[in-house]
Amino acid sequence: MLPSARYTRTAVWFHWLLGIALLGQIAFGFLLDEIAPRATPERSGVVNLHKSIGIVLGLLIVLRIVWRLSHASPPWPAVMGEMERRAARTVHVALYVCMVVMPLSGYIASNFSRFGITFFGFAWPPWGPPLPSVYAFFGLVHVTTAMVFTVLIAGHVLAALKHAFDRDGVFGRMLNH
Repeated sequence: MLPSARYTRTAVWFHWLLGIALLGQIAFGFLLDEIAPRATPERSGVVNLHKSIGIVLGLLIVLRIVWRLSHASPPWPAVMGEMERRAARTVHVALYVCMVVMPLSGYIASNFSRFGITFFGFAWPPWGPPLPSVYAFFGLVHVTTAMVFTVLIAGHVLAALKHAFDRDGVFGRMLNH
């Protein structure tokens, strides 16, 4: 494989760091009720940790998008047909949409909840008063996006494993140099 056909070290770093961190954060979100059931003393601290990690990930996502927009991706390998390229492009765009919508919707929902945002122990002023309908809408968007994101990540991983199994050079594009 030509060196130019690989992603840069920075792109690889963003991919793996955010991929693993987002999987952990999604799992954390899905397990919140198990880790700290509602109406228990632990709940507030655990939810605030989830929010704090989400804000940090949101900032890393912004950096990743800035990097991505300022650095071209390597060309698609010749082994990928046009339909496969379209599918990959569509999934990548959908992954980026989820990377933006999931933390942003959680952040907006939190600003209109009665609990607000406490970022690693520091309370942030809310945007406005608690509005249950706004909180419920953005909370639903947040959870739904997490579910869609999970399916997209699973598809992305399966496609990567297919390329690793085929040994067609596609999988190696996102490995460290």
